[in-house]
Amino acid sequence: MSVYRRKFNEKVLVHRPRLRRFLTKLENNLPRGIDRLTLEADRETWAEVDCLACSNCCRVMTPTYTPQDLKRITAHLGMTIDDFKEKWLYKDRKGEWMNRSTPCQFLDRRTNMCSIYPIRPADCAGFPHLAKRPAAEYMHIHRQNVQYCPATFTFVEKLIEKVGKL
Repeated sequence: MSVYRRKFNEKVLVHRPRLRRFLTKLENNLPRGIDRLTLEADRETWAEVDCLACSNCCRVMTPTYTPQDLKRITAHLGMTIDDFKEKWLYKDRKGEWMNRSTPCQFLDRRTNMCSIYPIRPADCAGFPHLAKRPAAEYMHIHRQNVQYCPATFTFVEKLIEKVGKL
């Protein structure tokens, strides 16, 4: 495990409960202008966080694959959708297609880069969903992701500062 991910995991152990409590309170009592605050926090977060230093999302989480993702990726790989599913995916309780195992089969562990980045699943392209609208509908996602994603962790810390100044 890289030093960066190890230090992040140590921070998570200490701060996760506080961040998750904040998000729960925020979800239940959204301040006026929350969409503006999340846009500001998103912009500030990406000025500080480099996903290639981490790749935790690809190492410990799995995207869901839409029918469009499957068509695009299998065409690129020259596989049938059924062969792709058989080789790498399983259907979860909600009926969504997900990777059978982690880390993701498309992660280059030496560079932390995705080998199918231009055609990656939509779920990956949108991750970690920091500036999605309306912000209120994504607080539960941030509460889940804060323990895995340094960008989400930083984003929530910035939200705490911004809400505290209101």
